[in-house]
Amino acid sequence: MIEAITNISFELDLEGLLKGAHIKPGTNDAKEFEDLVNNAQKNARPKALYKECFIQSKEEETITIDDIIFTSQALRINLDQVERVFAYVVTCGKEVDEIEIPQDDFLKGFWLDTIKATLLGISGRHLSELLDQKYKLGKTVDMNPGSGDVAVWPIEQQRKLFALFGDVENFIGVRLTESFLMIPNKSISGIRFSTEINFQSCQLCHRENCSGRSASFDKKLWESVQHD
Repeated sequence: MIEAITNISFELDLEGLLKGAHIKPGTNDAKEFEDLVNNAQKNARPKALYKECFIQSKEEETITIDDIIFTSQALRINLDQVERVFAYVVTCGKEVDEIEIPQDDFLKGFWLDTIKATLLGISGRHLSELLDQKYKLGKTVDMNPGSGDVAVWPIEQQRKLFALFGDVENFIGVRLTESFLMIPNKSISGIRFSTEINFQSCQLCHRENCSGRSASFDKKLWESVQHD
């Protein structure tokens, strides 16, 4: 069953957002930023989409989920003892992208991205709480196309993940570009599954200076998912 969540309630934290955008309270920038936050509070609609899926077959480097064949040795290994996964897409919502700012105002563009990232976090937490409450998943791991090194779970398979849902844009307004990136840009897709393993895609990523790194590169794990 596919469920689209389009009515996520939220309250933006102005003080926290000012701090995240490195803006000093009481300044002209702070006033303009507050106007932008108020606009987002009024118009933004963060959303989430998920589907309970079941694994049909497992080969050496592929795995079939609801008739869609995914190719990733890392994904295959991580799902070795798993029979059910939850595919999902979470997004800040296309409505916040419709807030008008001058195209050459890069500072306000950065501010808006900061707000959008917060909205994405809100939708992601809402989905996590819903899945935990409804399915009692316990310990879970997420995998996302394009996370980690290129070969871990190639970003091109984003299209196959979207195929599990059909028309994602119709459900929550997220679409793929020809290069498999998502619009709105503050959107995340992936699968979540219950497991006792400890895994993060960052463990399979060689990019040392990545600002989003949440775990150290694990050479032993990397070697375990490479082709013989």
